Amino acid sequence: MTAAIEFAHADRSLRPQDDLFRFMNGAWLRTARIEPDQSSAGGFMDLHNAAERDVRELIEECEGELDTDEGRIAALYRSFMDADRIEELGAAPLAPIFAAIDAVDSPSALARHLGWSLRHGLSPLVHLAEEADPGDPTRYAAFLDQGGLGLPDEAYYRLDEHAEIRGKYRAHLARVFALAGFEDAEAQAEAVFDVETRIAAHHWDRVRLRDLRAMYNPMTLADVVASSPGFDWDAYLAGAGIDRETVGQLIVSQPSFVEGAAPLLTELPLEAWRSWARWKAISGLSGYLSSPFVDARFDFYERTLSGNEEQRPRWKRGVALVEGALGEAVGRAYVARHFQPEKKEAMDRLVARLLEAYRNSIEKLSWMTEETRAEALRKLAQFTPKIGYPARWRDYSALRLTADDLMANVLAANSFELDWTLGRIGKPVDKDEWQMYPQTVNAYYHPLRNEIVFPAAILQPPFFNAEADDAVNYGAIGAVIGHEIGHGFDDKGSTCDGDGRLRDWWQPADREAFEALAKRLIAQFDGLSPEGVDGTVNGELTVGENIGDLGGLGIAYDAWLLAGGDPDGEEIDGYTPAQRLFLGWAQAWRGKRRPESAKMLLAVDPHSPSEFRCNQIVRNLDAFYDAFGVTRDDALWLSPEDRVTIW
Repeated sequence: MTAAIEFAHADRSLRPQDDLFRFMNGAWLRTARIEPDQSSAGGFMDLHNAAERDVRELIEECEGELDTDEGRIAALYRSFMDADRIEELGAAPLAPIFAAIDAVDSPSALARHLGWSLRHGLSPLVHLAEEADPGDPTRYAAFLDQGGLGLPDEAYYRLDEHAEIRGKYRAHLARVFALAGFEDAEAQAEAVFDVETRIAAHHWDRVRLRDLRAMYNPMTLADVVASSPGFDWDAYLAGAGIDRETVGQLIVSQPSFVEGAAPLLTELPLEAWRSWARWKAISGLSGYLSSPFVDARFDFYERTLSGNEEQRPRWKRGVALVEGALGEAVGRAYVARHFQPEKKEAMDRLVARLLEAYRNSIEKLSWMTEETRAEALRKLAQFTPKIGYPARWRDYSALRLTADDLMANVLAANSFELDWTLGRIGKPVDKDEWQMYPQTVNAYYHPLRNEIVFPAAILQPPFFNAEADDAVNYGAIGAVIGHEIGHGFDDKGSTCDGDGRLRDWWQPADREAFEALAKRLIAQFDGLSPEGVDGTVNGELTVGENIGDLGGLGIAYDAWLLAGGDPDGEEIDGYTPAQRLFLGWAQAWRGKRRPESAKMLLAVDPHSPSEFRCNQIVRNLDAFYDAFGVTRDDALWLSPEDRVTIW
């Protein structure tokens, strides 16, 4: 057994009572270098990079006929890696798309082109997706969602703090139009920006998008048509190759967006829309064009927005393309080579302990009525854990690729994805389905399926170490498990019951008590400013993830006790088991970001920066105070009356 705590990364000049995050990671923070083609470094990124290298090896070994998954992987990757061919073509692959756009001579023709864009993955005005129906989670429903923007979020078009980015975006638009051969590049760019600004005015903001109830708006297609005058839905569906009956019933996630954006098709000049459509084609396909287009995209979306210094190597971009199109086929090979079955067994035990600890906690909650408690326990009992990889793999046999035409392959893959989506609408939900690939370093909770999912690639140090003592594993992967379970009871997840149905199963007094606790947590995080970054945390945007972290770590500690953990047991490296649990937590959040990336994420990401996910959370846990003897003279002290415990 190993302690699994990397003290070489620690800063022993600090005290965990004052700054747990930098005590555990301070030496690393001073010396670690972010790779020039990346915007962050740390434990997550280390595992991502390792998985990426493993996947590259698997992809480059693939060969076979085009009617096999191995052949499809090989064909797609090799068509991307044929740089000479791509450079020779230059902007030529865009020519037939531009010709089609030039022929758009009416709002109906524009709607038809928007449908074609949807089919081929070119950032349509309105997205169409399928998901479990919140009103009947046993079946897939069709969803309409807002789209059409080139900047990360609607706020970038209106807030003064993003004015500099807006200026650079407009310059980027002019640059790519010039690359595409347009003599009036500046005018095209201004037209695009004006259209997107008008579209953005109808977008819902990030906080509002957290409200599942507000986004559940079942409508018939006839209702949608009636609510959006000016938008020719028949032409749109025809352009996308979608049968009206398939989408006869829809869930409109942002009705006011559809209502507000639809009239723009007739209010704004057609030429402005043609400019916007050209931009969407260039933007959606620039990664598969010659180097001037690739470089321009990198300069804005990665250098300007995220601070990356260098373009990712071609092989990394090729791997990303293959994973996007054939992710489960790659995942099946990854699991066969890199996943050990004993990890699943160990995770099963951890999950069982975490669920038991949550059950104990819910049974004792002082603020919850018996009626709501019974519902919460019922939901907890219905949680479905998925670990490692799916029970069944996706069928890619309908995907037709060629050996040497990258653009045709990209468009074919996007079209295949839409057909896969359409084929599921109205059908029973596939309970074996995953929404992450096994090679993904992440985890998730799905409120409409009441399931927690842990892909194979995250089940490695610093999150899970089979050789480590239990305390460290509970502080790391145990807290991750607890976090994902906690999403079932956060501001979003708590609006769905154990079947995944959108239903208010709370008594009014319980909802009021929960929201009061959540508001206190919002206040704790609101306005926190990460070191070296011009910006602050939005407590409302991040509240769900903060609730997940708070419950996750607290419940992980309780689960560790249930598993026989002794807070005052044998010391390793001078630290008690309870201290090692919190050091494992801090180590798991080892990471740093470029200032540009960090600032962007403050605006759009529902997760708080790593330093606050570590430090602000432990300030609320009595067990942390007990483990390290934290007093009111220490920087991480929070008065008992100010500490928040929800679960």
